[in-house]
Amino acid sequence: MTDTTDFADRMLSLGLARVSEAAAIASAKLIGRGDEKAADQAAVNAMREQLNMLDIAGVVVIGEGERDEAPMLFIGEEVGTGNGPGVDIALDPLEGTTLTAKDMPNALTVIAMGPRGSMLHAPDVYMDKLAIGPGYPVDTVTFAMSPAERVRNLAKAKGCEPDQITVCVLERPRHEEMIAELRETGCAIRLITDGDVAGVIHCAEAAKTGIDMYMGSGGAPEGVLAAAALKCMGGQFYGRLTFRNDDERGRATRAGITDFDRIYTRDELVTADVIFAATGVTDGSILDGATKDGNFMETETILMRSKTGSVRRIKYRQNNN
Repeated sequence: MTDTTDFADRMLSLGLARVSEAAAIASAKLIGRGDEKAADQAAVNAMREQLNMLDIAGVVVIGEGERDEAPMLFIGEEVGTGNGPGVDIALDPLEGTTLTAKDMPNALTVIAMGPRGSMLHAPDVYMDKLAIGPGYPVDTVTFAMSPAERVRNLAKAKGCEPDQITVCVLERPRHEEMIAELRETGCAIRLITDGDVAGVIHCAEAAKTGIDMYMGSGGAPEGVLAAAALKCMGGQFYGRLTFRNDDERGRATRAGITDFDRIYTRDELVTADVIFAATGVTDGSILDGATKDGNFMETETILMRSKTGSVRRIKYRQNNN
């Protein structure tokens, strides 16, 4: 069992919000400029600078990639002052680089923090994901079910017809067969172009977003971030790593993965209490985007603690002079 006695999540939560806000403000200056790399780098630089102000001995377990692929915030990088609790950090400095470059909805900055050893060191491969919000019996939906069965089972649990269910799916050619099967149930499908952390979070606030379930494959690191969010908000999440070649299997082996067929639950991906922050970069279903008002930048952040189930929405205003 992970020792969580020294993880001061209450004290660290506001610091985590500052990290997320700084990355959003930095990347927001590049909204609609068509330069994905510049927007991502601006978010990375700002997030790293703020992380290094925190009194933590942090290790990035979910980051921008392996050391030789990422100039900053790579997997294994140590952040913080070194004076404080040992923590795992999962982050995506800009979830939705394309969304930002094209000024499209739902770009976010995302970060989660937990005690050392609390998060799966997910390799940079794909993960099949399945998520629903809180309030349903365990295994209401599972990987053993077909996509159509998941819709019917969730509708039964919700007390409605399948055509009252909305499923969020990443719009990719690999999902075409799944989408066709879902269409046959009569359910609605919210297709998103990028940003599947936001897609999963949508399920936890179905009354606000209109989305009941998320399914499909996307990045495994983003799966851990999504699981951290649902651990705070409630809801079920299942993830299963998928591999296209031996190089990806090698990445998993280096990350300590031994069972390539394992299905991970939310609490297996994130094993201890965590804190989670996300700040809107562009307007979305969950958060307002960063906006400029004269000399000021304004952001909206969602800040959550799994220990208490608390969810805060924070409006921040910064003078840019």
